[in-house]
Amino acid sequence: MIDDILDELQLENQLKVEDIPDLELYMDQVIQLFERTFASSKRNDDEKVLTKTMINNYAKGKLFFPIKNKKYSKEHILLISMIYQLKGALSIKDIKTTLEQLNGKIENKEIELEDLYQHFLRLSNNNIDRFTEDSKVCSTEVKIEANQLNGVQTEYIEQLLLVSSFVQMSNLYRRAAERLVDEIANTNHSEE
Repeated sequence: MIDDILDELQLENQLKVEDIPDLELYMDQVIQLFERTFASSKRNDDEKVLTKTMINNYAKGKLFFPIKNKKYSKEHILLISMIYQLKGALSIKDIKTTLEQLNGKIENKEIELEDLYQHFLRLSNNNIDRFTEDSKVCSTEVKIEANQLNGVQTEYIEQLLLVSSFVQMSNLYRRAAERLVDEIANTNHSEE
């Protein structure tokens, strides 16, 4: 069961630096790039990976530095990709707090975003490997627990326990991430 689920998740889908053209893109082109890259990761065909409204909200929320002439640079696209990954667990406010210093460093040319993004992707790949292994271990533990139930063992019970375990792990990681965001916010306020 777990191997099929992991295969269906298409965890390896990532927007790579080399996938992004070296020229600036209009919003529709950015959306097409994301749709092509992450289409197989969608839960269903009705789900949108990225929309104009999302990008406009990111811009209004100052999640990335201002665009010029309605065109998005490679740096904008890399930031949007990072936002895409972060938005699954963090609020827009937390994402802004997390990326605020990075945006300033990009604008002041203090950091090479492509290099940072390559490290981000390597860590993402490591996380995929870790998640795959942890999911298999969790699935085995769930089977053991489900088998210990008195005559109630069904596929549904295993699924229920596995969903509960995944959600709890997700919540624990989210809470840890939020704590780090709070530390970033406190550091930003103390530097002002």
